[in-house]
Formats: sequence, C-alpha cells, structure tokens
Amino acid sequence: MATEAPALATDLVLRTEARRQESSAALDSSQRGQLGQFFTPSPAADFIASLAKLPEAGSLRILDPGAGAGSLSASLVARVLEERPGMKISVTACEVDPQLHSALQATLDDCVETASTRGVHLEVNLVRGDFISWATEGEGSLAQLPEPFDVVIMNPPYKKLAAGSRQRKLVSAACTETSNLYSAFMALGVHLLNPGGQLLAITPRSFANGPYFRLFRQYFLERMHLDRAHIFEARNKVFADTAVLQENVIFAATRTVTAERGPVVVSTSRSYSEEVRQRSVPYAEMVHPGDREFFIHISADEEDSELAASHAGLPATLPDLGLKVSTGRVVDFRSREHLRPDPVSGAVPLIYPLHMREGAIKWPVPGAKKNNAIMLNEETEKLTFPLGHYVVVKRLSSKEEKRRVIAVVFDPEQVACERIGFENHVNVFHVEGSGLPAEVARGLCIWLNSTILDRFIRRFSGHTQVNATDLRNLRYPSVEQLSAVGRSWEPGTWPDQEEIDELVRRNVT
Repeated sequence: MATEAPALATDLVLRTEARRQESSAALDSSQRGQLGQFFTPSPAADFIASLAKLPEAGSLRILDPGAGAGSLSASLVARVLEERPGMKISVTACEVDPQLHSALQATLDDCVETASTRGVHLEVNLVRGDFISWATEGEGSLAQLPEPFDVVIMNPPYKKLAAGSRQRKLVSAACTETSNLYSAFMALGVHLLNPGGQLLAITPRSFANGPYFRLFRQYFLERMHLDRAHIFEARNKVFADTAVLQENVIFAATRTVTAERGPVVVSTSRSYSEEVRQRSVPYAEMVHPGDREFFIHISADEEDSELAASHAGLPATLPDLGLKVSTGRVVDFRSREHLRPDPVSGAVPLIYPLHMREGAIKWPVPGAKKNNAIMLNEETEKLTFPLGHYVVVKRLSSKEEKRRVIAVVFDPEQVACERIGFENHVNVFHVEGSGLPAEVARGLCIWLNSTILDRFIRRFSGHTQVNATDLRNLRYPSVEQLSAVGRSWEPGTWPDQEEIDELVRRNVT
C-alpha cells in the first residue's frame, strides 16, 4: 500500500496531462490569443505545486482561477494526498471557456475519486464563468462573495485590459488599478487569501518593473511577502508545446500583516528537467527601500548580484546629471491632420524609430510607411523641441535584436531645421526641454548601447519595452565620464559592439 499511494497520485497527474494536451490541441489559435490561454504542462504544474507550504493537519482550501484543464489543481491535490494523507481538501476551479468545462470537470472528478481511494474527503466546485466577476460580485441568486482561501494557485491569462472595460473597473473597485488580465488575477488572488495564505503563480515577468504595473506592485508588495522566485534561462522551455516566447517567472508569496520582510529564495534553471540553482537574497536587494516605483529586481545568480552592485556603484542619477527623459510628445493618430509624408515648407522633422540607424538619425526616409514631417503651428509647437543635441531611445525593441536598448544621437548639424518632433514610440533625453551638450549626448548614446547597460536592463526587465520610467530608475556615469566617452567616439563613424564596450571600459568601469 505504501508504494501504491504515490502511484495513484502520479496517475492523477498523468491523466490530467493527457486532458491538457487534448484540450490544447483542440483550441483555435485565434481564440487562444483572444482569451490569453496558455495551459500549464505537467512539469510546470508539479514544480509550482511543490512550492506550497502545507499545514501539518486540518483542512486546505484551494482556488485555481483560469484553471484550463485543471493541471495545477491536480498537481497540488496529488502532492497533498502523498504528503498530508489525512487532510480535508476543497478545490474551487474557475474557467470562462465552455470548451474546457468538460475536461476540467473530468479532472475535478478524478481528484475526488483518487482522494476517495485514499480515504480522503475532497470537495470540488467548478465556477463556469468569468473569474473576475465571480471574485468581485459573487454568484447565485444571493450573490455571495467567495470565502478566503489558504492557497491560490494560478497560471492566469495574458491579455491587456481595456481602460474602460467592466473587468478593469471591477478589479479597481475591489483592490487596485491594473492593465492586464494576469495582474488582475494576481491582485484578486491576494484579495481572496486568508492571512498566512499563499499565492503560487506562473506569470510574465513584465509586472516586476515599468509604469503600467506600478499600482499593482504597490498593492502586492504591501500585502505579500515574496518567498520564492524562479526564472528560466531558456524562454522556449516554459510552454514548449504552444510556441510561447514569454519571459516568465514562477513565484510563491505569503499574505502577511507584518512589515518585516525576510530573505527571498531565488532559483534558476534552463528547463524543468535540468538542475535548479538557488540562493537566498536579502529582501532589500529584491525591492529597494524607498523605491517609489516598487520595482522587483530578480537576480538569478551571484553574477547578477555583482552586476546589481556594479549598477548601484555608478555615481549619478539623471537629476544629478541635470537630465530628463520623456516619451516623444507627438502621438501620430492624434496629430494626423498636421503630419506630412515628406518635408514641405512650414514643416519640421518628425522622428520615428525607423529614422534611427547606427547611432544617428537618418532623415528623411523617402517612401517610408510613417510620416517624415509635422507642420509647425500654434497647435503643434508645444509638441516639438528646439534644435539641439538629443539622445533618442527606441521604446520597443524586437526579441531578435541583440540589445534591449537602442539609442542614437540627434545631431543638429546633420538635419537642418528650426525645431524637431519626436514621435511617441521613442524616448528622448533632454535638459529641461532643450538639447544636451554635444559630448555628453555622444557619451550617453555610447553608454546606452553598451553591453553592461543591456545587462543592467535585462536584470530587472522582463519585456522588450523600454519605458522612460525604466530609464529614470537607472544610475549613470558622471558628466565627466560621459563627456570622456563622447570625446573618444570618432565623428562620422559608428563603432561595433566590441569598440563600444571598450570605450565604456576605458572611461567608466
């Protein structure tokens, strides 16, 4: 019987994995994108379930929002049956997609039957509808809100929430403002936890930084203690059978009422089956005290920690340098009537990412899909900058690009104009709305294109968007160091990556 019991639990996971694969194969790709559905493979489900802190006895109330075929529920139930055979279990699984209800119900029934063979009482409840509505408005004629749970385990859907959507308003009213379904599920998961309860999740890493998730991070970090964070070195290993190349993090966090924050276990592996390396990190290294953005810095290994220390040792912030960085002021669809495809009398250059090439602005670009110019008038003048040296950074880089940050210098000697417009898809470094000293601009451009800066950015950013907020939260070389780098960059050339890094090494590091 001792050898039979673990086998029963293992068989439950294997049967659930077969249902997951069948359900995933039957799902239309357009619907997958519409609902943000990426089902949890059994190795991932088992790993996430292994992070749960199980009580020694009593009962365990489990919530699985966006349950899909029930993989996470099955893995956690299997573990409880093996390690806490006398525990009373209840599982609530929510799923909005009717196509998955039969598979999910089959998994829940399988959990009940497997538990029964062990003499364990297990209750299940399938919520056939939208998790956000159920969590905030309740269900049934009496509209009772759900009672708190001991464990919330989730692989939430990944999809933006429209600003005026009913779902977004419900989440905001219940707990916090947020812009994506996955962070909305996480916030409601926190909201539905008992004190001391645990949230276990696999999500995109993008919530850890950037302005769009700031309010969510504040809500989360003020209520939860991060216990564990696990990241993967290979993006294509997480959801191997769905071709997802998302940078994901698996984490465990505990609902707490104290302000004390202990160390966090950070682990990494290439895939589920390969060696897991882990270490303990002081909480203040993960969430810097006094950081008003509440960035979460996930350092994978000692090398990352050394990189963090190197970044912290840089001498300057943007205010120290007398610089600011802003998103380009021209939102093209709002200024459509003022845009021109080519330079004309009365217009000034309008800079898009397509004009950024090899450290410089190449303008105009004849025949480009985007406009090259914007008419200068009373309405548009406030959207433009006076002529000067500016450092321009792409807000979005493709996953194929070698560096996360792509920066160039706008040199007024190369583009004859009265003023200059920067479109909303670029960030602009400036001095109170005017240009930078030429040597500082050139040095800053080299620094932003360096390998060490790329590593700084990747250390805490889980997405390819480079926001002005991210750039404001970095530390920088001094004005003197940037000027020295700028003087070392030979005019009329663009150094290769090795030469860029050598310029930085000689003058900064």
